[in-house]
Amino acid sequence: MNAVLFSKKKQFKTSFIFLFLIFCASIQAQNPKGNLFIIGGGNRSDALMTQLLQVADLKPKDFIVLLPMSSEQPDSAYIFFKTQLEKLTSHPIVMLNFDKNLATNKVLTDSLQKAKLIYISGGDQTRFMNVVKNTPIYTAIHTAYQNGSTIAGTSAGAAVMSEKMITGNQKLEKKYTGTFDNIRYDNLETTEGLGLIKTAIIDQHFLKRSRYNRLLSALVEFPNLTGIGIDESTAIIVRGNQIEVAGESEVIVMKNPKGVQKSKNNLISIKSLEMSIYNAGQKFKVQ
Repeated sequence: MNAVLFSKKKQFKTSFIFLFLIFCASIQAQNPKGNLFIIGGGNRSDALMTQLLQVADLKPKDFIVLLPMSSEQPDSAYIFFKTQLEKLTSHPIVMLNFDKNLATNKVLTDSLQKAKLIYISGGDQTRFMNVVKNTPIYTAIHTAYQNGSTIAGTSAGAAVMSEKMITGNQKLEKKYTGTFDNIRYDNLETTEGLGLIKTAIIDQHFLKRSRYNRLLSALVEFPNLTGIGIDESTAIIVRGNQIEVAGESEVIVMKNPKGVQKSKNNLISIKSLEMSIYNAGQKFKVQ
């Protein structure tokens, strides 16, 4: 009888330890050691890029990887990026220009995973995700982030950060425009991004291209997310759920739309929502 009780206690203890380890792993996965440095496009000043390097906290043997798959001219994106950073750091800067054939190259994805700073260029965010989605590249970026790397990007490289990624296209308009003429439901086209931010949706070139209508359309479709519009030459630094603004302009934050109503012709009304404006050095949180 005592042997049976001892065996059951041992099984219970083993099960408890197993569940505890799973819980700890889950908590760790939700709290990555790395940071995000998300730039809204436009000019990247040396001061802003110096701040990026400070956030990345590169050690003597660390290296930087540029991912140029968003760009139609990946070599030019690399040269421009490298030329600027070589003035600011002595750390090696390499380009990994993946395609579908190279996406499963373990040597390259292992190198990506070990990079202390991963930078995603501007261009077309859909082009980038078409290469990365459901591949070892995606896994390598997430593993690097979990292990303490800084993941950065500009323009398209900013849009890919969120789980719900704005493509820039409208469902109700055939022709692409840099901003939306109005606010309508079932108009915003989104697809799967990297998902490094799950509680917010990112838009870029925000004030410069007056993308309020686009981000408001996103809030109608995803009312539980926080909309973050980052202007050009400006960045947000994401450390867990705390965000700090850096750079020359402003960041617009919209959230908690209340009383959303949809009417004919895809028009909408919103009774109220929260909107904030932040600039360099100011901080806010996302849940």
